[in-house]
Amino acid sequence: MAIARNDLDHNGLIIGVSPERFRAVAMPLLFDHLNAQCEGTIAVNRQARIVWINDKYAEKIGISDPRSVLGKEVEEVLPASRLREVVESGLPSMLDLMAFGDEHFVVTRIPLRDEDGTLVGALGFVLFDRAKHLKPLMAKFNVLQTQLVATQNELAKARRARYTIAGFIGTSPAASEVKRQARRAAQLDATVLIRGETGTGKELLAQGIHNLSPRANGPFVAVNVAAIPETLVEAELFGTAPGAFTGADRKARIGKFEVANGGTLFLDEIGDLPLALQAKLLRVLQEQEIEPLGSNQVKPLNVRVIAATHIDLEAKVAAGEFRDDLYYRLNVLALNVPPLRERASDIPSVIEHLLDDIANRSGQAPMELTADAIALLCNQPWRGNVRELGNLLERAQLSTEGAPLEARHFRPLLADQSQKAAPPAPALIEVAARTDTAVPEEEPAPLQRLAESIALAERRALQSALLACKGNRRRAAIELGISRASLYSKLQLHGLSER
Repeated sequence: MAIARNDLDHNGLIIGVSPERFRAVAMPLLFDHLNAQCEGTIAVNRQARIVWINDKYAEKIGISDPRSVLGKEVEEVLPASRLREVVESGLPSMLDLMAFGDEHFVVTRIPLRDEDGTLVGALGFVLFDRAKHLKPLMAKFNVLQTQLVATQNELAKARRARYTIAGFIGTSPAASEVKRQARRAAQLDATVLIRGETGTGKELLAQGIHNLSPRANGPFVAVNVAAIPETLVEAELFGTAPGAFTGADRKARIGKFEVANGGTLFLDEIGDLPLALQAKLLRVLQEQEIEPLGSNQVKPLNVRVIAATHIDLEAKVAAGEFRDDLYYRLNVLALNVPPLRERASDIPSVIEHLLDDIANRSGQAPMELTADAIALLCNQPWRGNVRELGNLLERAQLSTEGAPLEARHFRPLLADQSQKAAPPAPALIEVAARTDTAVPEEEPAPLQRLAESIALAERRALQSALLACKGNRRRAAIELGISRASLYSKLQLHGLSER
């Protein structure tokens, strides 16, 4: 059907033509124009099978006879084609890049409907056979792609475990035994509970177990439960659905369990996990699935959990502060990391390793210690274990220059460190407890259950620490050897938070 001359006004515009007649005239013209100008055209039916492909397109993709591909599913001929999506959704894809071998085609895809508006297929046009025609756009795309790859690589490195079991320095019987147990734990894909004092190397062993396990190529994600505000622990671990709470991101936020999928999640200070979330963690461990905060959808997971703590979990279970079923689920494989004072024969090797590490980080030559200095350090209690020893060596490097470090260089530092770390004097606590009437003592019942006795002893310890520290909660937490978040939780539990 053609447009007659009398259908045009003096400016060449169409007049007196119905929309139906216009579409009937314009659509074939538009198709013929696109087919002639584009580098290739293809059509598929409702089942995304090829019903037509022009000679130009067939030649471009190496097909000698276009009829040979008729009736085939479009992905058999063009693996990266998304015409099926257009057929299924009925929505066009106006501009896209489609890979074919080493090339990228700039394509547009539109749904094809009959006179009744029924979707019968889709058309695909190759606008350009080389992406260079969109050079400015491609330049931006390449920059963004490069930045994305670099960011993904850095993120992958950050989630890689750096240490091995061999990094736990020492050849004493205690050190050898804990390394033997760690190697055994690496071969068993079960939950591990690592117990030991602060600074003994619990995370190092956790990384070593991961690196020696079949999950070594997966991510290693470490979370310090005590360092997360109690109100955010659930979102941090399990993620959130879009708009899960007021002020939440409109996009879903994945939690650490999902980040660690396929690898290992290390939960440090597990004893500080809020009681309300312990049941949810137990379900994740048992079912290997999570339900993000604010969502009603369950996501399957494949994560190994390694937990660590420096506190007495059995006492917390007895006091009703830690679920016994979660304790048994975590305590499948237990590793007890010995404190440094119980493997004094390893201290010279640990010192040598720490000195090398300090030298690498500072860019200076390694320090040297005399025999009397090493003997002095071997006889210290090291309440902070390897972390405390490393801190002392760094302070010694800053306070001295040149000559090998002798025992006399360390004595003032040890005295200062001991004074800062010393717990409140028992006499001071006792006097404060007797003279202060703001926090009354409670007399224990003649016969009490173990949990009640432990809870009462904990309450008294909290009262005494607060009195000795004159109400300074940060200092009280340090003296008690617990995190500030844990202190606040205990104060609230015993009704002391307002005092």
